[in-house]
Amino acid sequence: MKELKMKSTKDISALKEQDLRDEITSSEKKLFEMKMKKELNELKQTHLIKPLRRYIAALKTIWSAKGFNID
Repeated sequence: MKELKMKSTKDISALKEQDLRDEITSSEKKLFEMKMKKELNELKQTHLIKPLRRYIAALKTIWSAKGFNID
């Protein structure tokens, strides 16, 4: 798997509602895929799971700070 492409917090805060929602969704899908591959011992870069979890947390923090409602 290639290196994760995570945006900086400054770039994240500039995103509009739909773009932010898309970023959260795609990141959660990546995390799910990585966890499944890890369970099947197919994931070689297990060290990338923790930064991705934290990236999703940052996305959701900015989402709530902007006052959007998480479905």
